[in-house]
Amino acid sequence: MHSRRHLISINDLSPQQLRHLVSRSVQFATGDAAQEQPLRGLVVGIYFRKTSTRTRTAFSSGALRLGAQIVSYGPHDLQENTGETGEDTMRVLSRMLHGFVARTAGSTEEMRMYASQSQMGVINAMSAEEHPTQALADLTTLQRHFGRIEGLRVLYVGEGNNTAAALALALSHFKGTELRLYTPLGYGVLPHVLTQAEQRARQNDARVSEHHSMAELPGGFDVVYTTRWQTTGTTKPDPNWLSFFSPFHVGEQLMAVNPKAIFMHDLPAHRGQEVAASVLDGPVSIAFDQAENKLYSAMAALEWCLKSGD
Repeated sequence: MHSRRHLISINDLSPQQLRHLVSRSVQFATGDAAQEQPLRGLVVGIYFRKTSTRTRTAFSSGALRLGAQIVSYGPHDLQENTGETGEDTMRVLSRMLHGFVARTAGSTEEMRMYASQSQMGVINAMSAEEHPTQALADLTTLQRHFGRIEGLRVLYVGEGNNTAAALALALSHFKGTELRLYTPLGYGVLPHVLTQAEQRARQNDARVSEHHSMAELPGGFDVVYTTRWQTTGTTKPDPNWLSFFSPFHVGEQLMAVNPKAIFMHDLPAHRGQEVAASVLDGPVSIAFDQAENKLYSAMAALEWCLKSGD
């Protein structure tokens, strides 16, 4: 087999690689990509321990559209459940599959263990710390809507979860961008991820910052972005956590001080919690376009990881 690439963290990508993936996603979205099915003859494993509507469908549909065949695994299908080590599981699967798309909701280090072999390309479809393929969909959405990513000002409101972490690492690659994260105290982006994003941003004349108070509503942004307050596959130990989150809500007041902004959400959404129904379902929301772009970014990631050459 050919040596194959892995996509474990946005931080592993060079600026050129990230731009290529966004550009290729846009080409798939607009129909400008070649139709020769570059993954014909390859087999991709799709392994989801946790629930998924968009990501699982995007990678399954994307692999099929690119000509690959898929083998799907649910949370109870692999012998990891009976005590086989992850290392042994990957040694076996890498001899039978060309690619492996995994949502474990475990650590990123577990994903790196999956990628410790080079025969089978591994794609992180969400770990506890980071959701890199969501960031690819987000960048693709921004590129398609604005025609650029450079210079955009993005306001993120809500939990500093794996989507927020990937967004910070991704936007910091692009010159002149600003990402301002408003997160409840104690529910921010992991400190080491925030540090990585801040360091990258300084190299690109960009800004990433985190704040913990919504006492004054921040305005003047191009994008307002939120995610559900209860991240997939997680629970919060504090039974009163909702009281900390209630100010970090995207409603008509916040959108009014950002009159030129579009609204983004990685979905699924809980109307009345992190976002008002009037915003999510309103004219400035592109959340469902964003969801569709998961398909095109999944196709770009699969092609980049599994196709030899380039």
